[in-house]
Amino acid sequence: MAITPAHFGWQVEGGVATITLNRPERKNPLTFESYAELRDTFRQLVYVKDVKVVIITGAGENFCSGGDVHDIIGPLVSMKERGRMDELLAFTRMTGDLVLAMRLCPQPVIAAVDGVCVGAGAILAMASDLRLGTARSRVAFLFVKVGLSGADMGACALLPRIIGQGRASELLYTGRSISGEEAERWGFYNRLVSPESLADEAVTLAQSIVAGPTFGHAVTKKCLHQEWNMGVAEAIEAEAQAQAICMQTEDFTRAYRAFVKKEKPVFEGN
Repeated sequence: MAITPAHFGWQVEGGVATITLNRPERKNPLTFESYAELRDTFRQLVYVKDVKVVIITGAGENFCSGGDVHDIIGPLVSMKERGRMDELLAFTRMTGDLVLAMRLCPQPVIAAVDGVCVGAGAILAMASDLRLGTARSRVAFLFVKVGLSGADMGACALLPRIIGQGRASELLYTGRSISGEEAERWGFYNRLVSPESLADEAVTLAQSIVAGPTFGHAVTKKCLHQEWNMGVAEAIEAEAQAQAICMQTEDFTRAYRAFVKKEKPVFEGN
């Protein structure tokens, strides 16, 4: 299945797809069209076998400045003034559906973050599985700054699971920005890298995942997502079933045979 987006960059190499938000002159804001196209792309990835890992990043020296003030915020105010609650709800459901599509696609998603990462941009990073950042990056969930709640695109569910309830509450109530060092210390970033090495570090991390068992990674991501709503006993049973299924793959057999031969296993994803 060919993916040919019109509103962001798309490149696939060695099993790694790179999504590049590419409006650097405006710090890579999102529009109605790019929101929808990102959602549709992550939905399509369920059926794309040659993509094992996804990197999402921004062009220039910024990740994403959130929803475009002129292309999104202005029209939303117009909807409100026209009394079109149906249109407002259609938009908020569509943006939330993007996060859901990111969480439900089987490929691990890596956010490579430099510079500005605010509003919906911070949500895209939050919805990713792994996050690499730079010391000069700034992360902020700005929704209260525009008179809205911090409850946007799943932030009240996802962010506390990444950085803890108290820290998430602070960011969502105040809308303040945190530096790269603070974001790493709080656990938002997996680690910090230099701006110059960010792209290479993201690719290296992606390639290390590509070299692993594709089916097993997809199962890990599914379990990480679905077990949020389970008790410990239910989670243990779910993982017992998941692991038994993984034991039927050829990659499991390949790993055993390589171990016996004292070789490094070469996984093929089946």
